[in-house]
Amino acid sequence: MLAATELQRRDTRTGATLLQPATLVVRPGDRIALTGPSGAGKSVLLRALALLDPVDGGAVSWHGQPIRAQAIPAYRCHVAYVRQRPALLPGTVEDNLRRPYQLHVRRHGNGFDRDAAIALLARAERDAGFLDKSASELSGGEAQIAALVRTLQTGPTVLLLDEPTAALDPASARAVEALLQHWFARAPERHAWVWITHDPAQATRIGHLHWRVEAGRLNTEAAS
Repeated sequence: MLAATELQRRDTRTGATLLQPATLVVRPGDRIALTGPSGAGKSVLLRALALLDPVDGGAVSWHGQPIRAQAIPAYRCHVAYVRQRPALLPGTVEDNLRRPYQLHVRRHGNGFDRDAAIALLARAERDAGFLDKSASELSGGEAQIAALVRTLQTGPTVLLLDEPTAALDPASARAVEALLQHWFARAPERHAWVWITHDPAQATRIGHLHWRVEAGRLNTEAAS
């Protein structure tokens, strides 16, 4: 499904190696916990897979096909990167949830479904009134829930999760985990994720495969 061959990246200023040549495959149904020390290159890897940063070698493919520049927006409809600290736009939560459907790549698809968004919010223990909250007044946990619903409602196939619960209180972290587990369970034969975490207990809960990055080197056989 999602694959990378000899993917590598260096710091443009210092020339230091950020990611040593990495080859990997993410298959349908994979729930991958990605661990490693801070600064080891985990986020670099996920951002490279999301085609958010330039790489110095290697390639990413989707269903066996290389991704051409003009196909990147469509690719990101299938493979979604979720930041640790979400970026929300001014306005209400609902304004933010409507935003993806205003992008050119989605203008000819289904539009915003308020009922579906409310159903997703319920999985994170939030009611319909959450849609009317101002994005600028959300707590860290609430902002992450809003950002996740904004992503999940669009129907991605693969999630690249960059420590989605690291900055959250325990209750918010549990709500986010529940929301993501619900998303996966809706189509386990099709969905997959790569989830960065520093919490061994969480890695056990959310991953049946365990990858590890140390000093920029990816080990996809760390544990299973």
